[in-house]
Amino acid sequence: MTESRPVAPGLFTWPAAEPRLIASHCADCGAVSFPAAADCAGCGSRNAAERLLPDHGTLWTFTTQNFRPPSPPYTGQDTAETFQPYTVGYVQLADEILVESRLTEPDPEKLAIGRAMRLVVVPFGEDPDGTEVVTFAFAPLETAEEV
Repeated sequence: MTESRPVAPGLFTWPAAEPRLIASHCADCGAVSFPAAADCAGCGSRNAAERLLPDHGTLWTFTTQNFRPPSPPYTGQDTAETFQPYTVGYVQLADEILVESRLTEPDPEKLAIGRAMRLVVVPFGEDPDGTEVVTFAFAPLETAEEV
């Protein structure tokens, strides 16, 4: 079995059969921030605690990345010649927060604002020792029953 690790610690529960993003919730002002932070992004308080976000949401907006981003900061293992366009978007999770994320559906014709989405873990790359690196993304739900 191949070893795997998250792209960064503390972004999402891992390993997990049903992954969840890890945010912070400020006890003083109620702000929810992702990724989790010790200091509140809303009021600067240090009274924030980790909170798991819902694993389903609604696509708020999206766009297609049609060219390979500059490296750094992009760390993809593709080249300008092998780069495949991908979609990114903002997903509204309950009434709490908008999360920016890569989307699993690369065809913008198959996406729509307001579409139900669910959190998934997808391959991101591979470490030199062969460890698979995974990250989170949002996948469109096929039917309302999946929500």
